[in-house]
Amino acid sequence: MISIEVENIVKTYGKKKEVTALNDISFNVQQGELFGIIGPDGAGKTSLFRILTTLLLADNGKAAVDGFDVVKNYKEIRKRVGYMPGKFSLYPDLSVEENLNFFATIFNTSIKENYDLIKDIYVQIEPFKKRKAGKLSGGMKQKLALSCALIHRPSVLFLDEPTTGVDAVSRKEFWEMLKGLKQQGITISVSTPYMDEAGLCDRVALMQNGKILSINSPQGIVNDFAKPLWAVKSSRMLHLLNELKQTDFTANVYPFGEFHHVVMKDASLNNELKNLILARADDNAVIATVTPDIEDCFIALMKNINE
Repeated sequence: MISIEVENIVKTYGKKKEVTALNDISFNVQQGELFGIIGPDGAGKTSLFRILTTLLLADNGKAAVDGFDVVKNYKEIRKRVGYMPGKFSLYPDLSVEENLNFFATIFNTSIKENYDLIKDIYVQIEPFKKRKAGKLSGGMKQKLALSCALIHRPSVLFLDEPTTGVDAVSRKEFWEMLKGLKQQGITISVSTPYMDEAGLCDRVALMQNGKILSINSPQGIVNDFAKPLWAVKSSRMLHLLNELKQTDFTANVYPFGEFHHVVMKDASLNNELKNLILARADDNAVIATVTPDIEDCFIALMKNINE
């Protein structure tokens, strides 16, 4: 069963519609799936989520959540979805407990009625239930916002960059919580600029400049990377980067941590790269084949579009 259906969605901004936030976006999300929208700031992730949660109207196209049209049936959708916006949007002057009670009341429910759904999350902030929400740490705010989004037991959960600005430990804890929610049958769509989080999703859509570059499982996206990939390093990294960019055997070269990643045009040219590195007579030089990850795939897709 399809939980989220998006067909040819277009959204523009400006008096003359000169800024295109979403450019003919289409995809489906299956019930119970953890679906990631992966892309940098400005890719169009927030505009997409605001349309799907009935907070924004698209210029063209159509979308449905749980079979309900986002325009015609917006009241039904608002009963069924949980939404956690990228910016902390709870009431900072209310306590943790007061915020949660407020959102439960809006949906004609109570903390007690749905406590089993949020228990594993809420127990981590319950010791601070009298503290004002504005005084919580980033990780605690995140857990409170998720609890408020879940308190009415939604069937579909939209999380817009939920781990941005929180520490690595909180990020890991948050994704563990999402795994638990998925096991309870909730469909989850989460957006993130962090490429390493893509591997935690069932499927991902790589998105840039309002367009979807690829939709597949994380492993499927990696499997589509067809060219040889090498990691190289030397004592003069900037000089090496410029030198490699000027060769005729590389398809792309870019910094990647302490290495440069080199995408070869063809495997038959691998010796050309090896000879270039060895000819430098650099004792610190390193050259090795590497397996691409999601970030390598995203860069390759971007290069294909821009060429």
